Amino acid sequence: MADLERRHLAELTFPEVSRALRALSATYVERRQKIGEGAALAGAGKRAAFALFYGPLHFLLIAEIVRQLPAPARAVQTVVDLGCGTGASGAAWAVQCDRVPRVVAVERNQWALSEAAATYRTFDLHATLRRGDLSAVRWPGDKAAILAAFTVNELADAPREALLNQLLERGARGDSVLVVEPVAGFVARWWNRWRDGFARVGGRADEWRVRAALPPIVAKLDRAAGMNHREITGRSLWIAGRT
Repeated sequence: MADLERRHLAELTFPEVSRALRALSATYVERRQKIGEGAALAGAGKRAAFALFYGPLHFLLIAEIVRQLPAPARAVQTVVDLGCGTGASGAAWAVQCDRVPRVVAVERNQWALSEAAATYRTFDLHATLRRGDLSAVRWPGDKAAILAAFTVNELADAPREALLNQLLERGARGDSVLVVEPVAGFVARWWNRWRDGFARVGGRADEWRVRAALPPIVAKLDRAAGMNHREITGRSLWIAGRT
């Protein structure tokens, strides 16, 4: 967090970042059609808000989910982080594992990929970073743990359907698969279809409400933007891979 604050507040004031956070939140809620055009990370203010606010929230939520899932979730050798963003979610999974896994991160946004590289270095994680769309993922030849956190909702219908089939196939062959999305129904109207697909191959669905001590800058931004994250919420789909 100290590194994030140093880098992202070097040329921006706190009020500028808090205003950008409000704009970023509005993009996610009211102007979702703009996300595919890159609106969420357009401008230094929104990028700083994403890194300083949403990244830490995602880290705290994913870490708790992995802690609460069955033991196979913490016995993986490779984490494939689809749409890795700033790398917070993949790092959160990796640091909960019994033995530190390697990370393969896929992201189409170059700024986010650079942030992810910094995140992985901070946690001493060996990571391979690949820039590209999820529709062209090069899957590992061996077994892996696949993470799609807060990224499937940004896909169009056809690539989202193709990804579902790929994830179910990987799960059937022994991979672990974790999909995490917000609880708000309008964000993922496709959720029930995915939930049913995961259930058919022995997966499970959960909703999470996590109480965690927020880093000071996150709590300050939370108040300034008129939000309330005393509980961090999310919902997940999980397939336990074979060890």
